[in-house]
Parts: sequence; structure tokens; C-alpha cells
Amino acid sequence: MFRRRFLSFAPQLAALSVAPAFIRSAHAQEGLSAKSVTIGCSADMSGPLAGTGNGIKAGAEAAMAQINAKGGVQGRQLQLQIVDDGYVAQRTVGNVKKMIDDSSVFALMSCVGTANNTAIMPMIEASSLPYVAPVTGASSLRTASNRNVFHVRASYVDETQRLIEKLVSMGIKDLAIVYMDNAFGKEVLSNAITSLAKLGIKLDAQVALAVDGKNQTEAVAQIMAAKPMAVLLGTTGSSSASLIAALKKASPMLPMAGVSSALSGDNIKILGASGAGVALTMLFPDPYKAKSPLVRDYQAAMRGIGKDEFSLSSMEGYVNTRVLAEGLERAGRDLTRAKLRTALQSFQKFDLGGFTVDYSKASPFVGSQYVDLGILGANGHFIG
Repeated sequence: MFRRRFLSFAPQLAALSVAPAFIRSAHAQEGLSAKSVTIGCSADMSGPLAGTGNGIKAGAEAAMAQINAKGGVQGRQLQLQIVDDGYVAQRTVGNVKKMIDDSSVFALMSCVGTANNTAIMPMIEASSLPYVAPVTGASSLRTASNRNVFHVRASYVDETQRLIEKLVSMGIKDLAIVYMDNAFGKEVLSNAITSLAKLGIKLDAQVALAVDGKNQTEAVAQIMAAKPMAVLLGTTGSSSASLIAALKKASPMLPMAGVSSALSGDNIKILGASGAGVALTMLFPDPYKAKSPLVRDYQAAMRGIGKDEFSLSSMEGYVNTRVLAEGLERAGRDLTRAKLRTALQSFQKFDLGGFTVDYSKASPFVGSQYVDLGILGANGHFIG
């Protein structure tokens, strides 16, 4: 019955040249030359969040190809140096340390994961490496001390609060949560408890899911025993997709609603019809709905590199690259990292064509609070 109620609310929810020699010699060792600028990224390309990592990579490459075809940025071609970390924080640290030590990148963009980004923050600040768009909404990373970091996506607080407010407004108050047993999941859990407390509601159950999903059977049993009206998903990656399939098998009509990172494009594809009815927050415009100039530009860019399948993760990679490219453009031809940081801080309601980024407030620099809500259909696209 409640799945039908989710679907009945779909319409409302969906409303969610060569430079002087001194420039070459001074900058060539930091990912910058007369002809190119290199952007670094460490992401999960092979582990539980491979769908997210590969989506970010595809979107970034599509944006760079589109920009480079038009002459690049201030005459320089954008290059992406992306390294796999398997969603292991210490590998992320090693990857970023090597980039810094080798002076192979000019700036960093879109490293994936809360624990991963937490681990590299000291290096970012110590090296003054500009860092655009970490793929995490953790509030713990959005502090004034992180002066070199420019977030694009909305926070987990924004996501969780709006998700819970919508569910409660629909009369769904008996809620259980399954959260990933890591820094990301624990922060979503804390945000959920805080948001519900403001409404005078307590969770019926709090269930931790191992990152590798090894305790899935026990987690499903705990949820079923609590008999909730709906399940909140503070999970992510392949373990999240497997959990959703198992919950659907145990209780086909049990509504599930999760933060945006609960499912990536690949995992949505794997779930197929089993994902139908799952509600997810969206931090970027629906990549399949070409209603805005941004989505049309994104789709054209993806097709330009031979990709006809779209996803929110590749949309995020595309948007993040466009934001960084605009910063590089505003910084001018005589580019330095300090000028890039100053240029990014100049963003006031920068509109990419349906998505706005603003860094005009003092640090922490958070560009967007965009949160929409969509419901997956059987074809893996959002309906409504």
C-alpha cells in the first residue's frame, strides 16, 4: 500500500598559444604548462563504489572533451589524471600524496567518499592545493578551516532533512534506518536522528550494514522484526543495491527512501525492476530530462564521447568540471593556484543553465543546496 502512496506522490516529489618562458618554467612542475592544465582525482574505480567513481570519470571526461573542442580554457587543454583507490581511505591518501609530491596536478577535483576526503584534508591545506567538489556531503568537512576546498553538492544534512520532512508529510512516521558502518553512514544516521527529533519522532530501528555487505542477512532480519512503515537508506555502493534487492524479496511492498549516494547508475541498472518505487534524493538535475540547457549540454557532451547512458554520478562529474573550468577561465591566462582560489570565490549565483553555484559567502565554501526527490521506475529512470 505504501509503495503505491510513494508513487501517487511522484508528481510532487519530482518537483526535487605559447606563453613566455618564465611562465613555463615556473608552472610546468605543478600540472600546468603553456598548452595544458592537469586536474587530479582519486576515486573508487574498482571497489564497492565503482559505479560512482566511473560515473564521475565519464562526466569529467565528457566535459573536458566538450571544453577542449572549443579551444580549452584560456588556450589550455584540460587533462584529467584519475587514479583508482578502491574506496580505501589510505589508498586515497597515497594517491593524492603522490600527485602533490610529483607536482603532477594543478588542482584536485571530486575525490569520492567521506572517510577518503577526511583523510586527505590535512594534505590539501598544507599544500594549498585548490580542491573543487569533493564527492561527499559530510558536514565535518564543511568547516572554515578548509580554506582551499570548494564544495558543489548539497550536504547530507540538507538531503536527510528534506527526505524525512517529505516522508513525514505523507504520514509515514514509523521509520527504520540501515546505515553503512563507516563515517558516511554514521553521519547520515546522526542527521536522521536529529531531523526526526525536531519532529518528535524516534527511529524504530538503527541497523549497521558492513561496507562489504557481509552482515546483510542479519540486517534484513532486524529491519523486518521492527516492522517499520518505511526504511531509510544511509548506504551506498554495491552493498546498498544488494540490500535493496533483499529487502524487496522479504517485503515487496516495503517503501524505501535513501540519500542520493544510495544507488549509482551501474547499481540502478543491476537492480532493474527491483529498484522500482525506491525514492532517492537528487543533488543535480535529472540527467534524462533535457528541460534545461545544462542537461542538454551534458547529454551532448556524453554522446560526444560515445556514451548514450546517463546517470546522476556522471552528471555530477560533468557539473564539477564545468565549475572548475569556469574558475580557471576567470583566473586568467597568467594562472596561479592563488588566482584560481580567488576566481572561485568570485562566483555569485553562477548559473550553468538550470543549476546555480555561489561561493560569495566566507568559508566553508558550499556552492549549492539543491535537493530534489525522485522515485525510480522499472526502467531505472526517475518518474514523475
